[in-house]
Amino acid sequence: MKLFGTDGIRGTANRYPITPEMALRLGKAAALVFSKGRKRPKILIGKDTRISGYILESALTSGICSMGADALLVGPMPTPAISFLTVNAKAAAGIVISASHNPAEDNGIKFFSSKGGKLPENVEQEIEHLALQDSLESTVSARDLGKAYRLDDARLHYISLAKSSIKIRLSGLRIVIDCANGAAYSVAPAVLKQLGATVIPINNSPDGLNINLNCGALHPEAMRKAVKKYKADAGIALDGDADRVIMADEKGRILDGDDILALCALRMKQENKLRKNMVVATVMTNLGIEESLWNQGITMLRTKVGDKYVAEQLHLKKLSLGGEQAGHIIMPGINPTGDGLIAALQVLGIMKSSRKPLSMLAQFQKYPQILVNVKVREKKDFESIPKVYNSIRQAQQALGSSGRVLVRYSGTENLARVMVEGKDKLQIKRAAESIAGEIKAALGV
Repeated sequence: MKLFGTDGIRGTANRYPITPEMALRLGKAAALVFSKGRKRPKILIGKDTRISGYILESALTSGICSMGADALLVGPMPTPAISFLTVNAKAAAGIVISASHNPAEDNGIKFFSSKGGKLPENVEQEIEHLALQDSLESTVSARDLGKAYRLDDARLHYISLAKSSIKIRLSGLRIVIDCANGAAYSVAPAVLKQLGATVIPINNSPDGLNINLNCGALHPEAMRKAVKKYKADAGIALDGDADRVIMADEKGRILDGDDILALCALRMKQENKLRKNMVVATVMTNLGIEESLWNQGITMLRTKVGDKYVAEQLHLKKLSLGGEQAGHIIMPGINPTGDGLIAALQVLGIMKSSRKPLSMLAQFQKYPQILVNVKVREKKDFESIPKVYNSIRQAQQALGSSGRVLVRYSGTENLARVMVEGKDKLQIKRAAESIAGEIKAALGV
C-alpha cells in the first residue's frame, strides 16, 4: 500500500487513509522519525477550516505525544504559515491538515521539514513504512510522554512575516480578497488592512463545509465580479490552504500564476534580485510567458507539474523565484514554500511603487491554451492504450513547433488532464477534445 502522493496524503475524510486511526499511526511514525538525533522533538500542527480537521488534529497529537514528542498546535492557518512557523518555533517538523483546493469532503496530511520545505521522498517513505507496520506501538513510559501546547501568538508571527515581505504601504488601494472560506479567512484581510489598503473581504465565513465551495482560486468569478462591483484596484483569490493565488486587475481580467510569476520576475530583475536571471516554472506554463521573459533576458527552467518539483529546482540551482500556472509562487528568500498571500502582496507592491494600474503592468502575450479534465477509474500508462497514444501523437504532429500537447494524471485526484497549446484556438480545441474523448472511452468513469 502507498500513502503519499505528490502532495502528502489525501483522500475522502473519515475513509481510509484519511481516518483518525491512520492519523494516530502517522503521528507515531513521524515522532519516531523526527526523534533521531533529538531529545523530545517538537512537531508543529496546523490545519485549514474543514470540519474533519478536528478529528485528524486530535489523532495526530495523540500519536506524537504517545512517542515522547511534543505537539505545537496553531489551529487554522495557511499552509505557508505552517512552513514559516515550523522554522520560527525551531520545530523538528511541521504537519498541515488540509486538502488544499479540494472540496470539504476531502482532507489530507502533509509534512514540512525543520527548514520549512517539503520532505524528501526517502523521509516520506520512512514515515509511510512505519505507519503501515502492525507492530507500531508506543515505546515510552508514562513519565516520558509528550505534551501538547497551543501557540496563541502564531497568527501574529505570520502576519508580521507577510507585512515585512514588501517595503511599501498600500494606502489608497482598494482590494477585494476572496478567502475561499479557508485557512486565510482571518490573516489575509488583517495583513492588507494593516498595510493600509481598503479591504473588501468575501468568502471569509467558514463553517467547516463551505471551503472552496464556488469560491477562491479555483472559482475566481465571485472575486472578479466583486472587483467590478466595488471598483477595486485589484482582486485576490486564495485557495483553501492559501498556498496558491489567482488575481484580477481593475477591469476584472483574470491573472493566473503565469502572469504573477512574470510580473515578479521582471521587477526582481530590475532590482537585481533575480538570481542568475532565471526562474523555475512547470511544463504547464504558457509558451507566451516564456517568450516574454526570454525577450527581457530571463531564462525559464521547466519541471514536472507540482510545486514540490519547483521548490526542489530552486534549492538545487540556488534561484530566487519559481511558480506554476495554478498559482503557487515560491520566493525562497521570504518563505520556502508557495505562499498565495505573499505573492499577491508583491504584485500590489509593484502597482503601488510604479503608480500604474494592474491592467497596464500585466500585458503578456499568451498562446491560447485548452485544459480538459477527464474523470478516470484507473491510471494506466497512456502509451499502453493505442487509441489514446495515437491521438496524442497526431495532435503534436499537427501542431509542430508552434504548439504543445501535455497529457498527465492528477497527483491528488482520479483525473486525466489534457492540455493543448497553440496559435489556432479551433485547432487546439479539436485536438484536446479528441484526446479527452479517447481517454474517456478507454478509462472513463
